Amino acid sequence: MLLVTGGAGFIGSNLVAALNEAGRTDIVINDALGDDAKWRNVGKRQLADVVPPGELNGWLDSRKLEAVIHLGAISDTTATDADLVLATNFRLSLQLLDWCTATGTPFIYASSAATYGNGEDGFQDDWSGAALQRLKPMNLYGFSKHLFDRAVVERFEKRAKLPPQWAGLKFFNVFGPNEYHKGEMMSLIAKRFDEAVAGKPVRLFKSHRPGVGDGEQKRDFIYVEDAVAVMCWLLHSPRVCGIFNVGTGRARSFRDLITAMFVALGRTPNVEYIDMPTAIQKQYQDFTQANIENLRRAGYNAGFASLEEGVTRYVTAFLNTPDRYR
Repeated sequence: MLLVTGGAGFIGSNLVAALNEAGRTDIVINDALGDDAKWRNVGKRQLADVVPPGELNGWLDSRKLEAVIHLGAISDTTATDADLVLATNFRLSLQLLDWCTATGTPFIYASSAATYGNGEDGFQDDWSGAALQRLKPMNLYGFSKHLFDRAVVERFEKRAKLPPQWAGLKFFNVFGPNEYHKGEMMSLIAKRFDEAVAGKPVRLFKSHRPGVGDGEQKRDFIYVEDAVAVMCWLLHSPRVCGIFNVGTGRARSFRDLITAMFVALGRTPNVEYIDMPTAIQKQYQDFTQANIENLRRAGYNAGFASLEEGVTRYVTAFLNTPDRYR
């Protein structure tokens, strides 16, 4: 069986969908579904088991798994409870790493582009210990992911025992279906879609930095199907280990993102610019762009959807339909 932690979450549920579509049903998800609509992320899926977070350690006893894909995390970049975030994002990850090491189970996990901080040193996924030491995450979420990256790499550099395959994925700005439970952490297109349909203007932040126009803050936006394709490739590439950026390699502006949404709806773009709250200005990234040379050198040669292609698919196949779930 395959274990997917965070399997009812955004990226996790899309991975489970892709695996089901490829004919796999021996999938166990580990997640907290709660009492909201998060269950709908896996409402169309066939699963072997659903394990609550508190029961995972007991469930793993004496198990034999094909791989663990660890996507479960507190991903809120505004989170402030450091004890909770580190317990969830760092210590649980260490426990799973130890279990996979002891049992010889491949281990693929989600890191984040948030580990790069403000990007002043670029977005090169050099995962040597010396390179990682130079990174300065700007929020608690990024710090928790960075801490685990460094722990894994330290073991590697000391030639300590690790799983037969281990791979960390620094996801950039992923968007697509099944992100609706994320609230303020949803992509901007998901947050503003209903406003656009209702004929209201979409609000973007004005720039507070010289040389960056209003709405011209840029991100490496990647459609979720492309992020999932990288994970599926890793599952079929057992010799590939390391930490890899997962993005398109091309930064696009928030204005481009919202324009593509309006175009997909067949409407004229309607955008307003508002002041950025001072509270987030110091930790706001004006630019992210994945360097994906490591991924290419490792053998991944598939393409990535353009921003316009990804947004059009998201709008026409999900957001603008009666059933938005994959």
